[in-house]
Amino acid sequence: MLDRLQALADRYEKLSELLCDPDVASDPKRLREYSKEQSDLQEAYEAFTEYKQVSAQLDDAKVMQGEKLDDEMREMVKMEIEELSDRKEELDAKIKILLLPKDPNDDKNVIVEIRGAAGGDEAALFASELYRMYTKFADSQGWRVELMDLSENDLGGFKEVIFMITGKGAYSKLKFESGAHRVQRIPVTESGGRIHTSTSTVSVMPEVEEVDVEILDKDIRIDTFCSSGAGGQSVNTTKSAVRVLHVPTGIMATCQDGKSQNDNKAKALQVLRARISDIRRQEEEAKYAGERKSKVGTGDRSERIRTYNFPQSRVTDHRIGLTLHKLDQVMNGDMADIVSSLTIAEQADMMDKELV
Repeated sequence: MLDRLQALADRYEKLSELLCDPDVASDPKRLREYSKEQSDLQEAYEAFTEYKQVSAQLDDAKVMQGEKLDDEMREMVKMEIEELSDRKEELDAKIKILLLPKDPNDDKNVIVEIRGAAGGDEAALFASELYRMYTKFADSQGWRVELMDLSENDLGGFKEVIFMITGKGAYSKLKFESGAHRVQRIPVTESGGRIHTSTSTVSVMPEVEEVDVEILDKDIRIDTFCSSGAGGQSVNTTKSAVRVLHVPTGIMATCQDGKSQNDNKAKALQVLRARISDIRRQEEEAKYAGERKSKVGTGDRSERIRTYNFPQSRVTDHRIGLTLHKLDQVMNGDMADIVSSLTIAEQADMMDKELV
């Protein structure tokens, strides 16, 4: 581990030199690449620097402990050794996590799709509440939310909603949300007061750049139609909504919430690229289906990941056995405990695999 850390530290310091080079400073592309690489290494570099300092101080304190000291000084040295030993253990644990392989998508923006599934109108209503939960969480993180497509039912529920969340680390904190979300409560449409179980599905996909997934003009078919739902005077009068079909895969994307047909086309292509990339990722992972699954699941939308029990004000994440009795706060965007617990579980799982 120390060899890896030293190599990392050497690279960080080399990047500091490169960033001071006038040739690099005048090259925006290299400047951006080196700055990002150094930023990615910074936390591990600082932890390793402190680890070396603490280790040196601990060695000095242990040498001093072996010398002839009065009782007061001996007690002070003993306390210093205990404090330094504790800090060294903390840094050791932190560094091991920082050295784990990083998901290359973690810093990307995300495209989120929520659909009402089993449960009809109640599932659609729950889908709209999940949308609100994620937008509230995004607000708390300082992220921006942009609606891309929305299909509502007569009760104001969402049969389908697609939106983009833009902000640093969005995918790293939301990637565990893909799957089936189950709600247990008395629906507004239930006159007998019985508790029903309904389901909405969530898909979280990292934003994909054009260079990562190339879509050729000859491979797509574009249809335009009138937008539906709330909007300005042009709604239902101009064909601003866009539907894009990727002929080779049969994957389709629709957008009607943009300001213009061109805007909707650009957003639909964004969704299309993300869906194509997601399908490719699932196909790649299917090749390794026999391997042990991660503690946080596969991300498959058919996989039940969480239950929201309204009568008991309880949220349970089935993948890691986490239960929280603060449903109101969670539905209002307080997802910090869930996100941190899932992140820790993923890190523990990765560390287990590193030891195999």
